[in-house]
Amino acid sequence: MLMNLFKLTLLILCLSCGSSEDSNVTAQEEWLIPRAHVLSGGPGKDGIPAVDNPKFTKPGDIDFVLDHDLVLAIKLDGDIRAYPHPILDQHEIVNDEFDNTYISITYCPLTGTGIGWDRVVNGNKTTFGVSGLLYNTNLIPYDRKSNSLWSQMRLECVNGDFIREKTKNFNLFETTWKTWKQMYPDADVLNDDTGYNKVYGLYPYDDYRENNNLILFPITVDDTRLPRKERVLGVIGQSPKVYRFDNFTNEKIGSLTDIVNGEELIIVGSRESNFIVAFNSKLSNGLSLTLAVVEDDLPNILKDTEGSVWNIFGEAVSGPRIGQKLNSPDQMMGYWFSFATFYSDIDIYQ
Repeated sequence: MLMNLFKLTLLILCLSCGSSEDSNVTAQEEWLIPRAHVLSGGPGKDGIPAVDNPKFTKPGDIDFVLDHDLVLAIKLDGDIRAYPHPILDQHEIVNDEFDNTYISITYCPLTGTGIGWDRVVNGNKTTFGVSGLLYNTNLIPYDRKSNSLWSQMRLECVNGDFIREKTKNFNLFETTWKTWKQMYPDADVLNDDTGYNKVYGLYPYDDYRENNNLILFPITVDDTRLPRKERVLGVIGQSPKVYRFDNFTNEKIGSLTDIVNGEELIIVGSRESNFIVAFNSKLSNGLSLTLAVVEDDLPNILKDTEGSVWNIFGEAVSGPRIGQKLNSPDQMMGYWFSFATFYSDIDIYQ
């Protein structure tokens, strides 16, 4: 255990090969979270460098991502893009731009959580960087316009000019590289031309993903109802809840319905294809849809009683409702312990 901790500490320090305009973060006095629990992760401000000029290629040109590696994906303004974990593990933030949308992909390898944030904050376009600080072993990004500090899993600013401001979020779809290539063989993928000399095929945290006994930094709540490193889907809100791959063991693809934060959700999952995703079954106009899973048609996963087919991004791709989109709650895949420590009242779907 001590040897693993020593090796991982060295690995974290080795990640800090990017330049830094300031080795320390200048924080304001007021915090939304206990200041005593905000810890340095090792590298200072921008010591883990964000990717600010992302470049993309097609899956057939990618040779550093293995079939079992995970990717985060999004569709915006008609463009579909995937961001491989082997790059996110070493950069944590990608500042990207679509036709009409400016977004930061934020990923924390210590909690396994990823979500997209709007880079327009209070009317001003900004980029996000890695502050070098952690809360409950989770990433604290900072926005470069105001130097405010934001909590990834709380989805809000916790220190600085925008304190208490909530983030505008873009949910990311997470699955394996093998599944992603099968679903979208022609979609753009973030490539390794990041501007930094890094080996992206080498996971930098040793056995951290599999070792349930290894948490590198203190957490305020250690909930043992599930193994710490079990990957779950967390639906965030006033009444948060997690969903397990064990809820989808009997079919290639399965679904369940649940009420979370007062909304009826349909949660679709597949152990075989390695994904779980949640949608609101009620459209923006108040109409509730009856949805059932579609098998063997990825990326399409749902069909309603009117005959419309819906894909993993919640888009109707055929039928009477083609072009419409399902709403979705704020959600992230991540390690069980991370949701439990941030949301001590979190439920586990049974």
